[in-house]
Amino acid sequence: MEKKEMQKSASCGAVYGLGFIGAVIYFIAQATGFWMGVLGVLKAIIWPVILVYELLKDVAA
Repeated sequence: MEKKEMQKSASCGAVYGLGFIGAVIYFIAQATGFWMGVLGVLKAIIWPVILVYELLKDVAA
């Protein structure tokens, strides 16, 4: 049987995880109600997408 090499790239996951936790804390702290807190968690999930979009929009303009 052939051994497959696995690439170790946990650092990217760790950076995203820390960013996610920080974003959740920030958005929940800013929330004024329960549903705003739920929206904050959803924003925390997609914040990297928004960040990259805005960065590329500024660079391309």
